[in-house]
Amino acid sequence: MAMSPFFTLLRRDMTLALREGGAIGTALGFYLIVIAMLPLGLGPDLNLLSRIAPGLLWIALLLSALLSLGRMFETDHEDGSLELLAIGGTPLELVAAAKALAHWLTTGIPLALLAPLLGILLNLDLSAYGVLVLTMLVGTPAISFLGAIGAALTLRARRGGLLLALLILPLYVPTLIYGIQAISGALLAGQSFWPSFLILSALSLGSLVLGPLAAAAALRIQLQ
Repeated sequence: MAMSPFFTLLRRDMTLALREGGAIGTALGFYLIVIAMLPLGLGPDLNLLSRIAPGLLWIALLLSALLSLGRMFETDHEDGSLELLAIGGTPLELVAAAKALAHWLTTGIPLALLAPLLGILLNLDLSAYGVLVLTMLVGTPAISFLGAIGAALTLRARRGGLLLALLILPLYVPTLIYGIQAISGALLAGQSFWPSFLILSALSLGSLVLGPLAAAAALRIQLQ
């Protein structure tokens, strides 16, 4: 019975995100601008760009996703619908999970799919494109579900965007490290892709469980 409201809320949030388009456009635009400017700052050394491209693409993706996290609960809080969801029949954990999943579907996946196109600007090795997309699709759920915790904690905070970044960026470090290591393991001889990739998958699976629980607890505090 609880899953039907879950999918209804998921569909609603995805429809609103796609209809408004501002948060998605801002994240994609920021991603494009950052990657386009990096070669100008780093110089014309194509070997250097190719070597550091996976790390740059991952870091820029994390920062781009942060731009839209603050709106995950804020819009519903402003119009009063978050309070209605909190006292409704759907557990607040499922509400947080639906909103985090909607963020991943509308922001995380588009950013991951845009990464190979931006890799051209960084002279990314052609053999890295498939691994790059795979690791980003597996790792970006952690960005959305851990980000839900920060979005809930900073719901009523002034200048919440800065506070959100300070709270969440340290939690993203393991995802960043193992995402880059998985790509390096697939490209460099003598290294293995699977250990880092499996740890990255475990981080995302753990965030699917812990993220909504912690976000719901934070929302209950914010709504008191």
